Amino acid sequence: MQTMIVILALTGLALIGYMTGRGRSLVLARGVTPLHSLPSYHGLYVAFWVGIPALLVLVLWLVIEPRIIEWIVLDGLPSGTVDGLAADRVGLLLNDIRNTASGNIASQKDNPVIEAAATQLNNLRAIGFVLMAVSCAIAGTGGLVLAQRRIAPGLRARNSVERTIHIILILSSMIAILTTVGIVLSLVFESWRFFTKVPIWDFLFGLDWSPQTALRADQVGSSGAFGAVPLIAGTMLITFIAMMVAAPVGLMSAIYMAEYADPRFRAVAKPMLEILAGIPTVVYGFFAALTVAPAIRGWGESIGLSVSSESALAAGVVMGIMIIPFVSSLSDDVINAVPQSLRDGSYALGATRSETITSVIIPAALPGIVGAVLLAVSRAIGETMIVVMAAGLAANLTINPLEAVTTVTVQIVTLLVGDQEFDSAKTLSAFALGLMLFVITLALNVIALYVVRKYREKYD
Repeated sequence: MQTMIVILALTGLALIGYMTGRGRSLVLARGVTPLHSLPSYHGLYVAFWVGIPALLVLVLWLVIEPRIIEWIVLDGLPSGTVDGLAADRVGLLLNDIRNTASGNIASQKDNPVIEAAATQLNNLRAIGFVLMAVSCAIAGTGGLVLAQRRIAPGLRARNSVERTIHIILILSSMIAILTTVGIVLSLVFESWRFFTKVPIWDFLFGLDWSPQTALRADQVGSSGAFGAVPLIAGTMLITFIAMMVAAPVGLMSAIYMAEYADPRFRAVAKPMLEILAGIPTVVYGFFAALTVAPAIRGWGESIGLSVSSESALAAGVVMGIMIIPFVSSLSDDVINAVPQSLRDGSYALGATRSETITSVIIPAALPGIVGAVLLAVSRAIGETMIVVMAAGLAANLTINPLEAVTTVTVQIVTLLVGDQEFDSAKTLSAFALGLMLFVITLALNVIALYVVRKYREKYD
């Protein structure tokens, strides 16, 4: 909250810099010498000089300050408190101090040493916030004064602003790339630790999934079974059912709204359809568990079928309803982006509306439609709440949609809930499942790209 206050104050200071820089350039524009850049560029020039140095000071402060405060707090503890403690024990001690300072529950209650350190921590944080605010204000004000002095008719403000924006865009793209690389490396590293405990062959081709393991040598427990095939089968089964609902309904609704619907009907129908995308997934889960699953079970029992109270069919149908807007909205936008000249040329050759759609519009819009379907598949693979509430947690190896199954994402959540030991195969298996899910999604993207490149129609 305190950091947000500083950011808002810096935003206001940058806005003041923009107004003053623009105003000064307007004054200079009344002279004989014309301005090199527009007044708005001069305002942005001053705003950047105000905001960027202050934000750099803020970021560096937020990175360095906690470590300095922790060092001071540890150094102020009574002699012998941290002597001989391992690094993890020192970390636990610091965690207790932070929790006590924040008013949260700590493992060492009513410890005078911890309470004194927590008081010192709060005092240092208060002093640090004041110093941070003052430092940022000095950096911003200094930038404002310096930039105001540099404003002149010959100042190439536009070049400087565009160069700064270019650098910001490069840094933003690098952050996105490095974040992706970091996620992949974290998955690979933890998965490697898992595969040192469980052979990769058993994980990829094992037919049993029971990750319960004994935590201690003297504890009675299972040795664990980490075969991921039932999870992959359950994920693919539910995703297939969901796409059998979402793909045809979404695509046909997009074709109707783009090619057949009256504009007044489209103006009402499309927003109503997109409302489905804004409904929380837990609401879909309740709908699947309380309405769809009992209805499917009653229907199955009426014709003599054995239907589980939690089934892949119920989860898949509701998930398909949930992702209809992803297919429909994107496909509708892609179909509307097809040039009208292609439609006119098809009609001029004597083709009917349906022939034009199947022979001209769909091939032209195929890349976008494949992208929409791929997005829907990724959404279905990553869904968790609906599966938990409607399909269950049982890792059954089956292709019967009337039985209970589970998915990879559900098991990842289950494995990481609660206090877990990150050295056990049970917890590390979550990272292996995440890496496997990443590889599957990457493979789907590669296949989709190949299909698009092979069958895409190009028009001059």
